[in-house]
Amino acid sequence: MPRLIPRLVSRHAGQRGIRIWSAVAALATALAMAGLASSPASAADVNNVKNAGFESALANWTCSAGSGTTVSSPVHSGAAALKATPAGQDYAQCSQTVAVKANSTYTLSAWVQGSYTYLGVTGTGTTDVSTWTPNTSWTQLSTTFTTGSSTTSVTVWTHGWYGQAAYYADDVSVYGPDGGGGSDPAPTVPATPTGLAVSGTTSSSASLSWSAVSGATGYNVYRNGTKITAVTGASATITGLAASTSYSFQVTATNSAGESAKSTAVTATTTASGGNGGGTLPKHAVTGYWQNFNNGATVQKISDVPSSYDIIAVAFADATTTPGAVSFTLDSAGLGGYTVDQFKADIKAKQAAGKKVIVSIGGQNGTISVSDSASATNFANSVYSLMQTYGFDGVDIDLENGINATYMSQALRSLSSKAGSSLIITMAPQTIDMQSTSNGYFQTALNIKDILTVVNMQYYNSGSMLGCDGKVYSQGSVDFLTALACIQLQGGLSPSQVGLGLPASTSAAGSGYVSPTVVNNALDCLTKATNCGSFKPSTTYPDLRGAMTWSTNWDASSGNAWSNSVGAHVHGLP
Repeated sequence: MPRLIPRLVSRHAGQRGIRIWSAVAALATALAMAGLASSPASAADVNNVKNAGFESALANWTCSAGSGTTVSSPVHSGAAALKATPAGQDYAQCSQTVAVKANSTYTLSAWVQGSYTYLGVTGTGTTDVSTWTPNTSWTQLSTTFTTGSSTTSVTVWTHGWYGQAAYYADDVSVYGPDGGGGSDPAPTVPATPTGLAVSGTTSSSASLSWSAVSGATGYNVYRNGTKITAVTGASATITGLAASTSYSFQVTATNSAGESAKSTAVTATTTASGGNGGGTLPKHAVTGYWQNFNNGATVQKISDVPSSYDIIAVAFADATTTPGAVSFTLDSAGLGGYTVDQFKADIKAKQAAGKKVIVSIGGQNGTISVSDSASATNFANSVYSLMQTYGFDGVDIDLENGINATYMSQALRSLSSKAGSSLIITMAPQTIDMQSTSNGYFQTALNIKDILTVVNMQYYNSGSMLGCDGKVYSQGSVDFLTALACIQLQGGLSPSQVGLGLPASTSAAGSGYVSPTVVNNALDCLTKATNCGSFKPSTTYPDLRGAMTWSTNWDASSGNAWSNSVGAHVHGLP
């Protein structure tokens, strides 16, 4: 969620759209490749990458703008790994020219860590491929490519995402026929995965995680002895389960040499129902972000927010020097002398009128990191303290610098145990954060489905994205809203946990503004199958929660045109 519009426009215009399109293309490639089985490695296969584990510093590698170095921690294996840091318009691309044979198939893989990390190959002579991950923990990326009839070398590359933190890469490989430049042996059957654990359950899903296995390119998940899915990372969310039912799960590790033995089994028991947290809310609700700063939009007190908003998200809490902890300071000076006592009284008045007021964590400039048990505890304790101090009803998660599903889920469950069933939990991921259930944001939402109120994905400052039908849609249309909402609805969230997040005016975001009519048409399409564009959902979702906007202040600057139209429409849904 943006704080300062000039910075937002500069960050999200032009190159970001190109990079998001690259991410979509990479995801589409990964989806297309998912049904292809790799050929078994032959005795002659080698890893054709030189200095694949960065044990010889950056020998054989070239990194753009001096962005790369090697570090001794974190590493996936050995004594070193690549660390590359995006800066400005540079995405920290590190590449190597690799000798290959013509008319041959190769498996490209690497272990990476960091928010939005990409792996790809160019110059194949056929179809260049790439893949990516948003995970912040070690994850193995893998894809395959075939060389052309005259191809003798290809360029393998990794890069990050501009405006993001450094990423790490290790154990890069191009396995296949010896092109004359590799020295590593072909893969052997990987070891059996260890550490399999149940990280969360809902009434219809179970989330699993396990320790990554060196040399594995993928994992098979078994339920009650039967293989049900294959994944590339060391976690999976299994959906379509029955409520109040116990299931046995095992995993195996795979690569081109074969499949390991099954892991020790774990039992996951689904919850009784997939209800929402948040206490009493309207069936259909409108969420609006209230700005605790002046960036040119109308300055408001909480009391100035129109009654059409059911949830008011106070933006934003800030990071402290304690890992995971947050604080909140009212910008009294920037808000024309608005005092803390007035602020608290206005929150109570809104609550007396049946509204919810929550504190939002993150935003465009937010750098809160919840990456271990200690920071998860700090997060829960600090947010609960803010709830007690100011009277907030809950918390909004709006972290745009990545999210660790395991520990954020732990933090929110800890907060729920303190605050009780009336706790409001909302989330505002970017579109790319909800393209797949393997993404940290999506995993977190599924992990806490039984206490989650609503996910209001930001359908702006984006670019083209995949819909649930596998087609690419551009922002600014009814189809973009409906086809992307469908991913969440088919991916395991209840309709009552899905909202459409849009800017209140053209000034509120760098791109993606649509008129209130488009928002209303999308709501009608999803709930009643009317006013759809070219995309029509396979079923209707009459329990869809509603809509969100950034922000109540920008809405006020436009005469409350957004809330007057969308608010009334949301409250009139079936």
